[in-house]
Parts: sequence; structure tokens; C-alpha cells
Amino acid sequence: MARYRFHCTNGSECVFDAEGADIRVPARLPLRAEKVARSVMRTLGDGTDWSDWRVSVHDLKGRRVWLQPFVAIAARTTALAA
Repeated sequence: MARYRFHCTNGSECVFDAEGADIRVPARLPLRAEKVARSVMRTLGDGTDWSDWRVSVHDLKGRRVWLQPFVAIAARTTALAA
């Protein structure tokens, strides 16, 4: 099992994950990134432009191992709500 940090940014604003999460299967990183993105979207509100936001997933050595844009997640969330 490895620990990963899920930081969110649009290039000027950041939501840092200081604690991280233990992920047993690396193939589950996209699912966790989506969960983190949804949480940030709820926290920051509906009026935010998500087009530049990304979840940047890092291992404990600081290497980026996954990058998940918010745009696809926001589109799925909107489609499900309709």
C-alpha cells in the first residue's frame, strides 16, 4: 500500500492535501482523484469556473503520478443532475 497526496489547483489557487490517502491499488487513483475533485467543487461553490482546475496526484517522493482535470468530472456531475 502506498500513500498519495491529491492536490487541487487552477494555477493560481490551491487546495493542498497535507495528509494524503493510502491507496492499495494504483488503478484506483482516478476514482480517488474524482472524489477529491467533487469535494473541492462542493466546498468552493457552483459559481467557480472549473475549466483550469486539476487534481495533481503525487507519491510521497513528490513525483506526480496522475493528473485529473475537473472539467470531465464537472460535466458528468451536471449531466447526472439534469
